[in-house]
Amino acid sequence: MTVIPQIMTEINEVMKLVDETQLEKAMPYLTKDKRIFVIGAGRSGFQAKGFAMRLMHIGYTDYVMGETITPSIQKGDTWVAISGSGTTKGIVADTEAAKKLGLNIVAFTSAPESPLAQLADQVVIVPGATKTGAGVKSMQLLSTLFDQTVHITLDALTLMLSRRDHTSNEDALHEHVNVE
Repeated sequence: MTVIPQIMTEINEVMKLVDETQLEKAMPYLTKDKRIFVIGAGRSGFQAKGFAMRLMHIGYTDYVMGETITPSIQKGDTWVAISGSGTTKGIVADTEAAKKLGLNIVAFTSAPESPLAQLADQVVIVPGATKTGAGVKSMQLLSTLFDQTVHITLDALTLMLSRRDHTSNEDALHEHVNVE
């Protein structure tokens, strides 16, 4: 078997295990009247940035932690943390600080018993393999399977939000960068 069919089999296996009711339960924390702050490290950070871009496209006010234009967080804001292992020190520490400041926490992780999951008001389990060995085993290196499947899961959540908010593709296109 070539690698692409094997990779697709792994992705499909994980996506069948993602519980869409967890996404539905996360939706009330993601509304246009709240500021949303996203955080992740390494490749999970890239997934967080992609999610932030999609949220902006559908009309949300959101920021990526660590960027120079990110404002201070305030009570009532929403914090979206992404960590496959749920143990990444900086992500867990920053999420603890956000929790103490009164933010609503939504966490995406492969590890339901992890420190990050325990901090969350709503956790979404994406059980793709991580560098620590959590999740569905993979032939791919490190947390590649988690990264792939959390990307799909975040895109599914974006689609669910856009449908709830009656945001069309044309609306999203209007927010897309127009200087290229």
